[in-house]
Amino acid sequence: MVLVFACISCKNQTKTIEKTEDQVEVEKDSLIYPEETHFKSIRQVTFGGDNAEAYWSFDDKQIIFQSNNKKWGVNCDQMFLMNATDTFTDSIAPPMVSTGMGRTTCSYFLPDNKHIIYASTHLGNKDCPDTPLRKNGKYIWPVYDTFDIFVADLEGHIVNQLTHEKGYDAEATVSPKGDKIVFTSTRSGDLELYTMNLDGSDVKQITNELGYDGGAFFSPDGTKIIFRSSRPKTEQEIKEYKELLAEGLVEPTDMELYICNADGSDLRQLTDLGNANWSPFFTPDGKKILFSSNFEAERGFPFNLYLIDIDGKNLERVTHGETFDAFPVFSNDGKYLAFSSNRNNGGGRDTNLFIAEWQD
Repeated sequence: MVLVFACISCKNQTKTIEKTEDQVEVEKDSLIYPEETHFKSIRQVTFGGDNAEAYWSFDDKQIIFQSNNKKWGVNCDQMFLMNATDTFTDSIAPPMVSTGMGRTTCSYFLPDNKHIIYASTHLGNKDCPDTPLRKNGKYIWPVYDTFDIFVADLEGHIVNQLTHEKGYDAEATVSPKGDKIVFTSTRSGDLELYTMNLDGSDVKQITNELGYDGGAFFSPDGTKIIFRSSRPKTEQEIKEYKELLAEGLVEPTDMELYICNADGSDLRQLTDLGNANWSPFFTPDGKKILFSSNFEAERGFPFNLYLIDIDGKNLERVTHGETFDAFPVFSNDGKYLAFSSNRNNGGGRDTNLFIAEWQD
């Protein structure tokens, strides 16, 4: 699910030559802020629209992502496929692999590198659904009850429908082991996490506490799951949460990260930072979580990327922008990080995809 934010100007995409004390010329990438020491290099791969949730194929050769770039002929989020080395501008659209109908979200590759899963509302309505972003002055997300999860090939043909329950079924991701899918559903009456086999069988509910549990990812060895959650505590918070959910809405401005075993056992809260902590992803060694947060922001911005150990220690800021960095996803070989950012967008609202060469 994509966040849409207004933003302010970032740096232009240029490269400068600086001289070190030894007078050796060094090429500096201006898309990397000086404090961003985990980025060895960075490349912008889209230019226009809202582009997010970019996920690697298991062989790291391709990327699937969602975009609403109107210059690509879509009116709301659809799924697009690209080679990991590609770059796309407004005038050059990548191939669309969703139906072009309804609204789609959260695509992910299956282990054969020939199929993807994604959620779509097209069975409920072929048109783009309304996207409310504010209610009673508060920022909200719509939770469409027409979302179901589908399997498609890389030519865009749907070959299977994995969910058939009434209500929201979306936010599906695949274990690096290639055996399980984790997703969010309202089939119990609340937004809970479930796992299932790649063919949709053996569905198991793994969370059961009141609140929005979503955006889940498996650890590299498939044994753990990290996710975001808004867990209302007070009577008023519970009342407001239930009322919004009854309208198909959630308020994602107060979320913390939780971690559990793949079967839901040993659940514990990982962060207690305040504001919105979300889009978590395990580092390649499985020892840390990279996530997006605005906990240091006084007025909602900026969102930056942070690292934290899986025991909740050693919090480290990774990006240092003034607007929005989120949706970090490591390649399977651990060498690259795909993420979405407002940097280098000329001061507009565009959110683009970037691929950084990662270094510890």
